[in-house]
Amino acid sequence: MADSLTKYGIYIDDLSKIRVLEPEAANQTNKLKDECQNFVSKITDFEKNSDDFIKILDDLGKEVEKEKMKTIGARNVLRSIAKQREAQKQQMQVSK
Repeated sequence: MADSLTKYGIYIDDLSKIRVLEPEAANQTNKLKDECQNFVSKITDFEKNSDDFIKILDDLGKEVEKEKMKTIGARNVLRSIAKQREAQKQQMQVSK
């Protein structure tokens, strides 16, 4: 009976349910569906990890920029102090 239904494109699965899709095609479809769900899950995890990594790098970049500005400010203060000392030294030499 199953063979006579098969020629009309009707199949009976393992649970004795009537199907219009070949059992092998149905199995491959389910396998592909599972693989797609797995892929989407991995991509979602990758996206989350990438976003976390980018946030960490952005925060690190901000910290580096902040320290860079502090260093530039300290260097400018030291240059200013050196110029003041040189000016005082020259005034003392002129005063003598």
